[in-house]
This record gives sequence, C-alpha cells and structure tokens, in this order.
Amino acid sequence: MKSIAASLLKPEMVFSKPVYIDEGNVLVPAGVPIRQKDLDDLKEWGVEYVQTEGVPGLSEAANPPVEETPAPPPPRPAPAAPDNSAAQSKTPSALLLSEVLSNKAPFRMYMSFIERMNMLLLKISTKDNITSQTFNTIGMELLQAVRDQKDRFIGFIISGEVKGHEMAKSAVNIAILSTLMAQELHLPNHKTTNLIIGALLHDAGMLRLPKDILDKKGELSEEERQRMRNHPMLSHKIVTKELRYYDEVGDIVLQHHERWDGEGYPGRIAGERIELGARIVSITDAFEAMVSHKPYRTSMVGYQAMKNLLADNSRRFDPNLLKAFIQTLGIYPIGSMVRLNNGVIARITEARPGAPLRPKIRILIDEHRKMYKNDEGRILDLLAEKGLYITKAVTTKELMEQRA
Repeated sequence: MKSIAASLLKPEMVFSKPVYIDEGNVLVPAGVPIRQKDLDDLKEWGVEYVQTEGVPGLSEAANPPVEETPAPPPPRPAPAAPDNSAAQSKTPSALLLSEVLSNKAPFRMYMSFIERMNMLLLKISTKDNITSQTFNTIGMELLQAVRDQKDRFIGFIISGEVKGHEMAKSAVNIAILSTLMAQELHLPNHKTTNLIIGALLHDAGMLRLPKDILDKKGELSEEERQRMRNHPMLSHKIVTKELRYYDEVGDIVLQHHERWDGEGYPGRIAGERIELGARIVSITDAFEAMVSHKPYRTSMVGYQAMKNLLADNSRRFDPNLLKAFIQTLGIYPIGSMVRLNNGVIARITEARPGAPLRPKIRILIDEHRKMYKNDEGRILDLLAEKGLYITKAVTTKELMEQRA
C-alpha cells in the first residue's frame, strides 16, 4: 500500500484499486471517479495522505475493468409482462411513465438493480451460498448511479409505477434515498457504503418468516404480529453471521424499527443511542412505503408522504435527520406532479431547499389543455413566476383523467 498526497488528487481521477483514507475506510472504490466533494471532505477532515495499491488514470474511459471489482453489466431490457415491468407494460399508467421519464438508459439501470437484488434475495430465502461481495458490487454501482442520475432516480421512486419484485424494489428505493441522505449529511464514504448495504438488507429477515404470514391479506393476529417483529433480529443474523458484515451494518438492520421516543422494537432504545444509519433507514423506509404500491394500502404522492413525515413531532424519527431528508427531496419531491392556480399540470424537475414552495417545473398539460410528451413541455421557474403557485399535488390517475 503506497501513500499519495491528497494535494495531488484531482476531480475525475480514477484508480485501478480502492483509495483508502485510512485502514478500512474507503475514499472511493476502484474505478469510481474522485469528485470535488471528496477532495473538499479530505481538506475538511485534515487528511494529508491517502493509501492505495492502484494506479491512477485520467478518466473512466482510460481505465480498463479491474478484476477484483467487475465492471457493471450492460443494462438489461426490462422483463416483459407478466413480470409487470413498466418499460414494456401496455397499461395507461405505464405509458404515462414512459412519457414522464425521458431517459431510458437510467431506467434500464434502475430495473437492472431491482432484478439483480431480487435474485440475491431469492438466494437468501433458499439459504443458497452467497457472499457479501455481490452486495458490495451492487452498492458501489448504485452509489455511482445516484451521483450521476440523482433526479432521474428520485423520479422513478416517486412515480410508483414499476410493478413486480416488490421487496427488491423497496430495498433498492430505500438504498437510493439513504444514499441521498448520506450526501446531504456529508457522511464519509465508508459510512455511506455501510448505509447502502444496511438499506439493501434491512428487511432480509422477512425472507425467513412463514409464507402464510407474509401473504396474509387480512389483519394479523397478535402472535403473527410478534413473529413479524422478529424480522430485524433475523436480518441481523443474516448480515453478521452469514454475510459477515461489521457491527455497523448489523446495527442498521437490527435497529431500523426503533423509534426516537423509545417506543420501537426490538430493543426499545431511544434517541442517539440508535445507530445513525438505522435512524436514516427508518425515515427512508417510511417514505418509500408511502409512495409505493402495496396490496394493503393505496399509493401516496410525494407531497402527501412529506406531510405525514412532518406531522411526526419527534415521536418516531430523529427531527434533525427528518429536516435533512426534507431538504434533500423538497416539500414537493422531484418527479411529483402538481396543479398550478391557472390549471396547468406539471412535473417537479428541481426542488429548492430555501424556497420549497417555488420549485422548477416542466409543463405536462398547459392552461389550454394542450398535452406534451416526454420533455417537450416548457420549463417554468416558480421563483421567477410570481403570479403562479402550486395549489395541490396530482396523482397519475388524475393526470390520466385529464388526458382522456
């Protein structure tokens, strides 16, 4: 392992092997470009030297794939029905999704994460031989994808139109949202990596519960509810004993149902005694559940989900982390659809933490009821358009009725 002066590192520089801040703490994985933020973090932390066994390159294209960190596979097309992929489904809401989401390559990447995670969860459920490296690879790829396509991935989550592989989709969505939180909080890379792995595996213990409980449509009995509450401990066992992750990852999956007020489970611990990553996953898990299609609840648009989170009053969630989450996504999260006071229906394209009610929007249906496909609609900056304001959030169903 050789030392390199931090002052010699430049943005977009990549190394053939991981770069470490110190033993066990990764600055960037192999093949991942160094960002200006990474350099700023080193300066803020007073780190003068980093360590690596790799060699530097000038760009991603200049570096061949590294053996111990395989390059991501090419994006795979989404599976055809009956796998319920929005990319190929012919339902009206799926056609709407293809109009709202303009770039197909990130969507294929998003679907690829879900499909690969689904395969790994299947192996956990059948107790097949599996190693942590497979999750590490997905985690590193997801981190880079979120860095490159933040707005797109938020849009995929908010749209809630992707069907099938529900547990895998939820795991990927929560990992994406948790990654955004890590960036907002300026967490070091090793903590971000642990957070992503914990988010991906937080509900793995569900796979070891009886199928009749998981598939039950009606209300659970008290005994069944208690068995469901055992899933964090089962997740902890999978993560620490079978996949051999460190305690920080184990604590994330064990404590993600603990509450800020101490009324959670399984340990009834409170406040900052709860692992930071678990407090983050608690928030992102709740938000994802409110915007996703589940058989036992209706989907909720991002604005309604945010309103529910804001009503928590320091009972379930860390109030400071909740504030950071709202700053990350905005009151009207990117990808949400809204109606303006002049009748225009639009999609949020850019949130403003300093002016949450004045985001940038792209028109989907204008005041004359003219409809726009893909990204043809005009961009409006509500910070500049003083006479326009948002009156309500709009669901995909309402938008389809307008288009009928």
